[in-house]
Amino acid sequence: MRVVLAEDHALLRDGMTRLLQAHGFIVAGAVDSGPALLRALSDHPPDVAVIDVRLPPSFTDEGLQAALAARRRTPGLPVLVLSQYVEPLYARELLTDGAGGIGYLLKDRVSSTDEFLDALRRVAAGGTAMDPAVIARLLARNEHDEPMNRLTPREHDVLALMAEGRSNAAIAKRLVVGEGAVGKHIANIFTKLDLPPADNDNRRVLAVLAYLNH
Repeated sequence: MRVVLAEDHALLRDGMTRLLQAHGFIVAGAVDSGPALLRALSDHPPDVAVIDVRLPPSFTDEGLQAALAARRRTPGLPVLVLSQYVEPLYARELLTDGAGGIGYLLKDRVSSTDEFLDALRRVAAGGTAMDPAVIARLLARNEHDEPMNRLTPREHDVLALMAEGRSNAAIAKRLVVGEGAVGKHIANIFTKLDLPPADNDNRRVLAVLAYLNH
């Protein structure tokens, strides 16, 4: 799997490069700025990009801006944002463009190498990997909007865990219910969000995107 990595801290960039290579990933580019990221994504198209939010030259939202530009050029390009910060404006645009293959993790809340690599693989496969703190920040101002107010509180809980990229079994364990109950909640979510029958994984991503966009 080919990865382009954008991180301005040299030690962290080098460490992540070594980590990815040790687990069988091909690091097609490891860059330290927004312009260099755009060039790398163009010159060495990856299977997934790992991007920090704040990159030179502005140290504001260069990473997210580059990710948005790259996904406009290559719709559906999988992007995992790995940052210390939540930038709601551009993050919402990135996360809700409908193309899937998106993650947003906070550096200081990634508890293990396995957690990071699992999230990276999920995003590369077209799924989602969202930190709960990111979800809470993005949704804070929109909690009364349609169509999410159709969902019960438990359905909200299930959908939030889906947004984190959790499987049905993991959701059941977290909520201390059976997998059958989780399946029924997810079916209700699909119905209430007006998602027509389709590949279940695709509807799962669409439900998460609808959740993030409400």
